[in-house]
Amino acid sequence: MHKDLDKAKEIRKGEELDWAKLETYLRTEIFKLEGELSVSQFHGGHANLTYLLAFGATELVLRRPPFGKIAPGAHDMKREYKVLSKLYQYFPPAPRAYHFCEDDAIIGAPFVVIERKRGVVVRNKILDCFKDFEQVENRISDAVVRAQANLHLVDYEKAGLSNLGKPEGFLERQVAGWSKRWALSKTEDNKIMDSIWDKLGQNIPKPQRASIIHNDVKPDNCQFQSDNPDEVTAMFDWDMCTIGDPLIDFGTTLSYFPDDRNPLSRNLPLSLQGNWPNKDFLRKKYQEYTGFNLDKINWYEVFSYCKGAVIMQQLYKRYVDGATKDERMKYMGMVAKSMAELADSIMED
Repeated sequence: MHKDLDKAKEIRKGEELDWAKLETYLRTEIFKLEGELSVSQFHGGHANLTYLLAFGATELVLRRPPFGKIAPGAHDMKREYKVLSKLYQYFPPAPRAYHFCEDDAIIGAPFVVIERKRGVVVRNKILDCFKDFEQVENRISDAVVRAQANLHLVDYEKAGLSNLGKPEGFLERQVAGWSKRWALSKTEDNKIMDSIWDKLGQNIPKPQRASIIHNDVKPDNCQFQSDNPDEVTAMFDWDMCTIGDPLIDFGTTLSYFPDDRNPLSRNLPLSLQGNWPNKDFLRKKYQEYTGFNLDKINWYEVFSYCKGAVIMQQLYKRYVDGATKDERMKYMGMVAKSMAELADSIMED
């Protein structure tokens, strides 16, 4: 049997929870949890904290927001539960959510308990298990885009998720909300970002459709089986999911891929490394699977880099404020600046 390449590890220092209180609560709220509790942590993410809880042979995943002050509307575990308690029936890669707890007294924050999915995750380069497959980067990219397209074509009313968001005025709210988050996360002035927010607000496209959107579809939020790079079998991190313009979701996905025409995209430490396809490949596949018009996709990609810069800046501010000791966050301020410069270069094209 292939070893799980996204294996949970030891608990990171400073991110321990009250395991005894949590165990008592879960044994009361979730039926048939037998065996001794063991805990470990998934280290791949940069924001929400994700733990593996094993009660004997039963494995569950617990997700909670990071420690420290959190931006309004961010790290919404109630939203994640709302989505995953229903979506799995219409979109198989979505893990099933079993329980939501909003009582901060248990582990210090609201949390959701979801299904454990097994498989492998591509972080930023190809795993050994995929190296013998031909054109594997293209195949993985195709699978990610196809899964995203399938999500965007789900009938959200049939799935019981029509109250997840308000499509009317969605893009206007996105620009206003993320520009406000930028202002709250600043540790110094950045005139480039301030200017881009103004330009985005003056040129908002007209949406073609309202869809369920994940808001962070990328290879390392997708899981594959080690013998099959052609199908996404799980998709993670649903706390930003809503109803809105699907192109804003696809624009975010584009921002994770390098662009040979723009060397700035190679400077981002979170970008994929290796022989990945160019963005024209991704656009063609997405258009093929959805039938959507992509004439205005440049606006969405600029927005995605700005949103990414905000998220990186929020992480950096948490480090500056002493809310986290995770040394990875020390460099996120520089990443935010690089993303702003990249967004500006695209805006000028």
